[in-house]
Amino acid sequence: MRKIAALYGGNAHQQRTLYEPKYRRFFAEVIYLPALYRGSLDEFDVLLVPSQLHQGLLARSQPQIWQFLNRGGIVAAFGAQPQPWLPGHNWEFRPTNFWWWLEPNAKSGLVLKRPEHDLFRYITLEDATWHYHGVFWPAAGAEILIEVEDGGAIFYIDKLTTPGTLILTTLDPEFHYGSYFMPATERFLDGFLPWLAEGQL
Repeated sequence: MRKIAALYGGNAHQQRTLYEPKYRRFFAEVIYLPALYRGSLDEFDVLLVPSQLHQGLLARSQPQIWQFLNRGGIVAAFGAQPQPWLPGHNWEFRPTNFWWWLEPNAKSGLVLKRPEHDLFRYITLEDATWHYHGVFWPAAGAEILIEVEDGGAIFYIDKLTTPGTLILTTLDPEFHYGSYFMPATERFLDGFLPWLAEGQL
């Protein structure tokens, strides 16, 4: 099983998610974000980056994160990424439709790009469907797993931009699970974390 470190910024939703026993068992360590710039990620295989972390603190720790990627590490990040602390993601903000599911003939607009990918042995598209806050335009050659019908990636894997692996999704499952709403997010985490620990990346 891969050795995973998870960042923690002090938010209540992160506390609930990262320390929930069924999820905590996947983390070799939970690292307090303000301390990361003084430390090292050398002993880990994967760094999990929750959504809604302080962007200035992430930027301060960019050298540690990029060093981790440059030695072949895996960075998995949730949520909007408006700042360039990770390379090549090309974030585009889009207004969030929180209530799309109440519309007649409701459609999320999300589609599987690579349904044969190993991730989808662990989750379904429905497990990754609630709402999104924007899209990525990843580098050419990245594996887009979930996209929006009118363009842009919701979930992709990039093994080209750095010597490591970037797993980026605009989804924010730990926020909603940790805030006690949005059942799909629990199903997402129930599948995503085992895949991150032992699946074929």
